Amino acid sequence: MPPPRRPFQKPQPPTGDRGWDPVAAWYDKLVGEAGSDYHKNVILPAALRMLDARPGESVIDICCGQGVLVRPLLEAGIGSFTGVDASPRLIEAAKSRHGTDPRVSWIVADVCQPGAWADGSYDAAACLMAVHDVADAVALFSNVARSIKPGGRAVFVFMHPCFRIPRKTHWGWDGDQKIQYRRVDGYGTPLEIPITTHPGKGTGELTVFHHRPLAELLTSMGEGGLAVLACEELYSHRRSQASGPFSKAEHRAAEEFPLFIALKAMRMPRP
Repeated sequence: MPPPRRPFQKPQPPTGDRGWDPVAAWYDKLVGEAGSDYHKNVILPAALRMLDARPGESVIDICCGQGVLVRPLLEAGIGSFTGVDASPRLIEAAKSRHGTDPRVSWIVADVCQPGAWADGSYDAAACLMAVHDVADAVALFSNVARSIKPGGRAVFVFMHPCFRIPRKTHWGWDGDQKIQYRRVDGYGTPLEIPITTHPGKGTGELTVFHHRPLAELLTSMGEGGLAVLACEELYSHRRSQASGPFSKAEHRAAEEFPLFIALKAMRMPRP
């Protein structure tokens, strides 16, 4: 018997959460309009393939940032795009690039709080590189489910929780075996890990990475009303240009240890 769903909490008093507003300028410079190197070569191709957006569909991008999904989805012929993010500064950056297109709209909202935008009117939803940025995964998944039509699909891409945990996973080199390995110092304990966004500058700006074991994430999706249909583990496209045993080992490690995980889900009927 599946575990009972945790009831979605009623709206709480405003928390003042503005998402990544304090680091919006840094993040906008890092990602830009088309995405970072990993967005272009790994994240976006997988997300677009799994989302399979069709002409005329309505798509909502939850934790949209500055809107890296807008252009490829419009090129695919979707009917409308809505981006939702807690950061007013990132939404302003998105508007500055895409705000004049009548097919595009933007909403500033805390995606972990109930909102009028999660109205069940969208054909599909996406959430890229954000699951590990929110404090309440069940609330996020619940709102994603509520935003799409019954049977609608959602795609999530995020850091792989088994191999990419800040401060808990590292690369190592075994000189005897001539292999590069992935060392995992911790996995099973949920963690809130502060991340310095400007290393070396001493500005004190931080984001928080929420590590959750894979089983907890999958269970949270079910509690939120989503059923997983497909999973892809995404590997780095980068390869060393050097030669020798270390380069070969690095290539093999890049093919064995995924960077990201992508999940495709559908909205389940609610009792």
